[in-house]
Amino acid sequence: MPGLLRFALSLTKDPVRADDLVQETLLRAWRSRHTYQPDTNIAGWLTMILRNAFYTGHRRRNREIEDPDEVYAASLSIAPAQEDGLHLQDTQVALAKLSPKLREVLVLVVLNDLTYEETAAKLNCNIGTIKSRMFRAREQLAVVLGECSRFERYGRG
Repeated sequence: MPGLLRFALSLTKDPVRADDLVQETLLRAWRSRHTYQPDTNIAGWLTMILRNAFYTGHRRRNREIEDPDEVYAASLSIAPAQEDGLHLQDTQVALAKLSPKLREVLVLVVLNDLTYEETAAKLNCNIGTIKSRMFRAREQLAVVLGECSRFERYGRG
């Protein structure tokens, strides 16, 4: 053991990593004890296992990137594009099912970013009519898209 620890320390230059390497070596030696040839140098066999374990770990660490908070990994992930396309198709189908008056108000308020007042002025109607149409348009979209309506959410429907 002391010889293995000295050799591990010469490779790692770190007492904690050297101790871990010796532990790994002993574990690997135990797992492959059936390959040990009796009447051969056990110290040489263990030293070879330690050296191979060190190089394997070294190669593995060279390929890995430290990312304890997984910030780097999160920056590499990309949401699948086909899901967005499917949502867009579903929304287009749902919009086509709305009556022209409801669709017009929804498009003006949501897509054109007009206020209710601006929409009422553009369509020459009361603001209450715009609010009512917006409510009905959102409710119908929710039903068509498979989401629950406002009344169902609050236990009234």
